[in-house]
Amino acid sequence: MSDNPENNTYWSANIRIVTWCLVIWAIVPFGFGILLRSMFSGVMIGGADLGFWVAQQGSILVFLAIIFFYAWRMNRLDAQYGVDEQ
Repeated sequence: MSDNPENNTYWSANIRIVTWCLVIWAIVPFGFGILLRSMFSGVMIGGADLGFWVAQQGSILVFLAIIFFYAWRMNRLDAQYGVDEQ
């Protein structure tokens, strides 16, 4: 890593975004699909309870949302630090 403080700030922000995305991605299928599944057992979606649905389809949808959020946020961060694609 470079000694340039602006580069260090950019990479710190990048790592913070990646960390939060991974935390959200881990919480949704594990937390809602496994740990809290019994809470959602009475709610049915498409013939399956909500806990199962979140663990299967919901986690995929959250992953796709995280991909789009990450791309959008990194474009803003790149523009802020002048390393965007022109």
